[in-house]
Amino acid sequence: MGTNGSTMLQPFRQGLPPLDPASVSNAASCALPARYEAVREARRFTRRVLEGWDTGDRFDDVCLVVSELVTNALRHALPADTVRHQELNGPVRLHLMRWTERLVCAVRDPSHDSPVARETDDFAAESGRGLFLVESFSDGWGWHPLAGTLDGKVVWALFRLKP
Repeated sequence: MGTNGSTMLQPFRQGLPPLDPASVSNAASCALPARYEAVREARRFTRRVLEGWDTGDRFDDVCLVVSELVTNALRHALPADTVRHQELNGPVRLHLMRWTERLVCAVRDPSHDSPVARETDDFAAESGRGLFLVESFSDGWGWHPLAGTLDGKVVWALFRLKP
């Protein structure tokens, strides 16, 4: 990998994907607790939601990317002293939004740190490859800090759907 490993991920586009929020045809979201079982819960939620939406052949890609985004939020975006037990209002929130030919997964977390793809030459490594998977299986991704009273950031991935 070496030096150009992270250049592939350099264009962290600020702002939201180029879609009009007012024209969204379906939307769903869920709060996730600060524990690793939340990844399984996010996958289950995504599966349930996507079964009701027509996402064609992107189903597996979306489920994989949701897993990675939620894992990253839990692993890197929560303060070390976060109480990791069942919480009613989890610190991480998953949003799924569908337009006619686009689907966006967005994960909100309380951290202000930008997502960083860590350099690794170990292709079998369990850790540090999440953003490379997001880049590979989605049609674009980015992040932006939250404004107003909301604290933290949103990391999103965009999927093109066949009409």
